[in-house]
Amino acid sequence: MTAKDLTVGEYNPYYQTYIDKANDLAIPEGLSANSKDVVAFFESIPKDKLEYRYAEGKWTIKELLHHIIDTERIFAYRALRVARKDKTPLPGFEENEYVQPAKSNDRSIESLLNEYKAVRQATLALFETFTNEMLIEIGTASNSPISARAIGFIITGHENHHCEVVKERYL
Repeated sequence: MTAKDLTVGEYNPYYQTYIDKANDLAIPEGLSANSKDVVAFFESIPKDKLEYRYAEGKWTIKELLHHIIDTERIFAYRALRVARKDKTPLPGFEENEYVQPAKSNDRSIESLLNEYKAVRQATLALFETFTNEMLIEIGTASNSPISARAIGFIITGHENHHCEVVKERYL
């Protein structure tokens, strides 16, 4: 099952950009492969660029990496709730409100990458437990339908999107 197997109604069209940027692998394989690429990419960034902002009010590279981590945690939680047939609507989250309290620029890149790897291992372990029936379950998040499998592809595509942003605007 790859992102191409998703059907209309499994996710809000807002997420199409991320789904289009997911790799063409099943969710566990995609999460695992992408993790290696993301870690290698962030490790390759010169240390003097990690707190750079390409414009006033924009996140630094460290803040952007922490955003990837926070977003994955939130989406993995959503996937758990949806896969377990919890029909309680899940709220959205305001990503910008997470940045300042996280104090990402006070941390080393090694610390952030260790956290990223730990979160990815937990996400991977979670998705490996999902059956095909669980993956196609649909719940509600941010006032829109979402399937557990769409969430898996969104996680991968979201981090690919942000890596592209770093390449285009920061480096």
